[in-house]
Amino acid sequence: MEHIRNKLPYRHSCVNLRRQALSDVQTYLPGILLALGAMGVSLLSPGPNILAVIGTSMSTGRASGRALAAGIASGSFLWSLLAWSGFTAVLTLYASVLTVIKVAGAFYLLWLAVKSFRSAASAHDIEAKSLDLAGGPSKYYLRGLTIQMTNPKAALAWIAIMSLGMQAGAPLWVGLSIVAGTTIMSFAGHMIYAVAFSTRPVVNVYIRARRWIQAGLGAFFCFASYKLLTSKI
Repeated sequence: MEHIRNKLPYRHSCVNLRRQALSDVQTYLPGILLALGAMGVSLLSPGPNILAVIGTSMSTGRASGRALAAGIASGSFLWSLLAWSGFTAVLTLYASVLTVIKVAGAFYLLWLAVKSFRSAASAHDIEAKSLDLAGGPSKYYLRGLTIQMTNPKAALAWIAIMSLGMQAGAPLWVGLSIVAGTTIMSFAGHMIYAVAFSTRPVVNVYIRARRWIQAGLGAFFCFASYKLLTSKI
């Protein structure tokens, strides 16, 4: 009996830890999914980076397109790390700044929504741009990394993404989940563009569906902006 009584505190501790873990998942998982969703829909809207991948794959070859895509995705990984570490450091020192960050992120998402709706209303098709570089795949990889890391809009985009998924006092695994998830999505998304969109028929299919895709992106960004403004600080 004495032996059993000695085990009771340990069992209670395990039960409490499981309950705490479940509570954390329920608290932070919606924000993580929203952040990953924002990353996913952003990949559906070809910006200059994605158009460069498509154009390079079509004109120079898939190998060059994949190398360029890998460089851009590597830049996304570095931006996510910088945004997460900076976000965490700011909240540690000045928790009240979270309100300002969330409001700024919400307005940035709203601006993206406006851009998406304007693109949906526009009759212009996507214009793929090729990067013809002397050298092998390493040149395209470094160019992709440089393009992504010197893009000032990337900082705003990653602050908005982190704002959707992070809260004050969030445990370490929350930030790691967002960094890992967005990195995997970035690599997969850009590689899909490099391989699938290297053929003109696939590009033509996207062009026909472009307006509906852009309208859907605009609606999602409006929803994400609303969620960010109304989320608990």
